[in-house]
Amino acid sequence: MCAEAVLSGERVEKYIRITSEALSKVRVSAPERSFNRRMADDFLGMARAYFDDARDFARKGDLVNAFACINYAHGWLDCGVRIGLFDVGGDDKLFPLYE
Repeated sequence: MCAEAVLSGERVEKYIRITSEALSKVRVSAPERSFNRRMADDFLGMARAYFDDARDFARKGDLVNAFACINYAHGWLDCGVRIGLFDVGGDDKLFPLYE
């Protein structure tokens, strides 16, 4: 069975909405002029770039690449949260938090 047969536009749009919400919650927690700040900005830039790519692919009907990109986008956010670059206000529904 090919991916297009099980991947719906609704599913892709759901994950685009989730990642859009996640992007709006992320705040860089690293201090200005620090190496970690540069790394956080890079992570956030990658997340936004993949998010934009996901929306573009979805608009073109390329659901496989849209789904791949939206998962990469959220992955960059999750990584930044896990290593302490981002503050997400304790949101453990959108992000993997340590206890």
